[in-house]
Amino acid sequence: MIASHLLAYFFTELNHDQVQKVDQYLYHMRLSDETLLEIAKRFRKEMEKGLGATTHPTASVKMLPTFVRSTPDGTEHGEFLALDLGGTNFRVLWVKVTDNGLQKVEMENQIYAIPEDIMRGSGTQLFDHIAECLANFMDKLQIKDKKLPLGFTFSFPCLQTKLDEDFDIDIVAVVNDTVGTMMTCGYDDQNCEIGLIVGTGSNACYMEEMRHIDMVEGDEGRMCINMEWGAFGDDGVLDDIRTEFDQEIDMGSLNPGKQLFEKMISGMYMGELVRLILVKMAKEELLFGGKLSPELLATGHFETKDVSDIEGEKDGIQKAREILVRLGLDPTQEDCVATHRVCQIVSTRSASLCAATLAAVLRRIKENKGEERLRSTIGVDGSVYKKHPHFAKRLHKTVRRLVPDCDIRFLRSEDGSGKGAAMVTAVAYRLVDQHRARQKTLEPLKLSREQLLEVKRRMKVEMERGLSKETHTIAPVKMLPTYVCATPDGTEKGDFLALDLGGTNFRVLLVRVRNGKRRGVEMHNKIYSIPREVMHGTGDELFDHIVQCIADFLEYMGMKGVSLPLGFTFSFPCQQNSLDESILLKWTKGFKASGCEGEDVVTLLKEAIHRREEFDLDVVAVVNDTVGTMMTCGYEDPHCEVGLIVGTGSNACYMEEMRNVELVEGEEGRMCVNMEWGAFGDNGCLDDFRTEFDAAVDELSLNAGKQRFEKMISGMYLGEIVRNILIDFTKHGLLFRGRISERLKTRGIFETKFLSQIESDCLALLQVRAILHHLGLESTCDDSIIVKEVCTVVARRAAQLCGAGMAAVVDKIRENRGLDTLKVTVGVDGTLYKLHPHFAKVMHETVKDLAPKCDVSFLESEDGSGKGAALITAVACRIREAGQR
Repeated sequence: MIASHLLAYFFTELNHDQVQKVDQYLYHMRLSDETLLEIAKRFRKEMEKGLGATTHPTASVKMLPTFVRSTPDGTEHGEFLALDLGGTNFRVLWVKVTDNGLQKVEMENQIYAIPEDIMRGSGTQLFDHIAECLANFMDKLQIKDKKLPLGFTFSFPCLQTKLDEDFDIDIVAVVNDTVGTMMTCGYDDQNCEIGLIVGTGSNACYMEEMRHIDMVEGDEGRMCINMEWGAFGDDGVLDDIRTEFDQEIDMGSLNPGKQLFEKMISGMYMGELVRLILVKMAKEELLFGGKLSPELLATGHFETKDVSDIEGEKDGIQKAREILVRLGLDPTQEDCVATHRVCQIVSTRSASLCAATLAAVLRRIKENKGEERLRSTIGVDGSVYKKHPHFAKRLHKTVRRLVPDCDIRFLRSEDGSGKGAAMVTAVAYRLVDQHRARQKTLEPLKLSREQLLEVKRRMKVEMERGLSKETHTIAPVKMLPTYVCATPDGTEKGDFLALDLGGTNFRVLLVRVRNGKRRGVEMHNKIYSIPREVMHGTGDELFDHIVQCIADFLEYMGMKGVSLPLGFTFSFPCQQNSLDESILLKWTKGFKASGCEGEDVVTLLKEAIHRREEFDLDVVAVVNDTVGTMMTCGYEDPHCEVGLIVGTGSNACYMEEMRNVELVEGEEGRMCVNMEWGAFGDNGCLDDFRTEFDAAVDELSLNAGKQRFEKMISGMYLGEIVRNILIDFTKHGLLFRGRISERLKTRGIFETKFLSQIESDCLALLQVRAILHHLGLESTCDDSIIVKEVCTVVARRAAQLCGAGMAAVVDKIRENRGLDTLKVTVGVDGTLYKLHPHFAKVMHETVKDLAPKCDVSFLESEDGSGKGAALITAVACRIREAGQR
């Protein structure tokens, strides 16, 4: 018993000594994690070289675009044919993909031989033979009458310029086997964005951001890149890693100096590497008593299958003995143990090198997505990965060690090359069908020049109706007189108070206007809140509160008891009867103070001032914010005769000839007209331009049927239009994989600020995804592109409609004055105009196109509502003083 234990111990020590001997001999092939991370770093640089337009021609890792722009999303369906050509045999497959909630794939296939004379003959003969076999297959399945799309797996090096351009036959997609592997696995796991093959050869592909692919136009979305990573190191970057055995393998190959990385990791060379090591060790009398056999010296006699067999779980040492005996050797136990260890080191190095390059790919995808932790799946195929007993496990463990911040799943591909070609075709068909359906939905929102000219024409008609005494009462565009009859001329001066009331907060301002050399405007202001109980109390309580705040402000400014002219910006619906008389028609924005509707707000303010008996103010003018904007910009630019606001709401005003303002007596001079253009279309004149989405937004608004133009162009509604389109797309399976989240059903969830953010030129799609994620919408890269397109279409239409309306205004001013050309400035305010990245530009271009005889400049207003009221007051005081003189 003791003797057997001693014998076992002796053999264990003997084995340990042999393993150590091999480890020392092959220490260059045993790679540390530090070395592997360095290799990953070098591979990242090679990837970047392959993607760059200037560095691509000299790059070893070619990073070839495949024009596969999307992975399966599970909604693919239909029947497809696939050809799988990559050797002396080829396959024809029929693949049926069903999307009934089960994601089922049915397949039939047949293998056909390619005779040697055809392989060595002309291309025409080869493809005639393939076409004949394809016809035979279709005949057999009785599908000859069906016109089925076809995908082609062509596993030879190709440079693609688009999906179906490698051959002049009616096919949808040409892919290589690596891409086929990714697409096959992508159908079963939608996180799959990498394809890997480790078999006779080795290659990988992955989904790269379009913005990084210099060789292809466009910067949105993703595209699969066929890395052709076998050539990594062909430029010498792996020379310090390669051993004398790698060099010998390369020298004896059919393509010396090429595919150096593949020669270190793939099945074609693994057995040969082991053979060369055994030969060298035998020559140095470290194995086989220094004896060699003709079989061991013959290239190719030690196969990669032998490596797998020797490393098998149970009888590896015995397998080593059998293989070595087959090679004409008489191995000892130590020789068998040493051979086993050589196989382990060679296959482990292969898995480790593969893991290092995969780590580089995963790190790049993670950085592309900007995620703290990447969750991704790698679709894998190839005889080494599938048949070697430990390769897969070693690869998985090493990848996870090298990229600990990535959760990686490895998914074995079943029939990747054939089924994959069909899946690429299925995805291409899905994308085309979905794109067509989306464009059909979005088409009514894309306005032609002729349509915009018609909007301009109708706006002019409605303006005339609003100005006419006869039609004013029924006109939706009210064209209200403001009694502002002049813009600033630069001679205004003095101190003025301004009151800006338009919501739950209001401002009191002191505005000092200077002329001469010190010309300019100096402002001081203070914001006050209006408590809810005051908003809902009596009119006296509301205006007493306002006057109390004015008193506080005058004391704060050290001006207690001073009597100053006051301008009042009052942004509620009013009928103005003179510059200082404005009748409140209806409270909005949450105000309900009693005794105010139907009353003159200036009188209500004056009465409150008199009740206080502390100071007196000369209320000179009451205006709305649009007129304030025009006056503020008019102080900077004497050509400014139009005011425009495009923010939460939208409105415009302009200087109209008095002879056309029929609601006010007098023919001489001009008067600013507050158009209230948001109501354009309330009489149905825009119905042929409104879409189902506009109707849905209008129907659920607080004022259904009112302000229809405003609901097509302003910030309060654009996000809601987008949300309705996204719901429609999702219902029809064109977005978010057909899954409508509860968040998407929530009215108002998609704010207009998100349109501005999503359309920002500097915003990558991963940031669009982050916005959608914030909204509770789980999206793919494809979804992000679609959402961005919807935002673009909706915002562009808004800017164009706004431009058509403005073209009507400036053309009317020009025609009023009988001018061939008009130089005019539009003062503009509003968050949509100021913050959206493209709105202003599109609107400007539209005005220029639709009103070519007008030279229109746009000037952004700074503090139009407060400063504007003071300037109107200043102008009124200037005119009043001139009249008194």
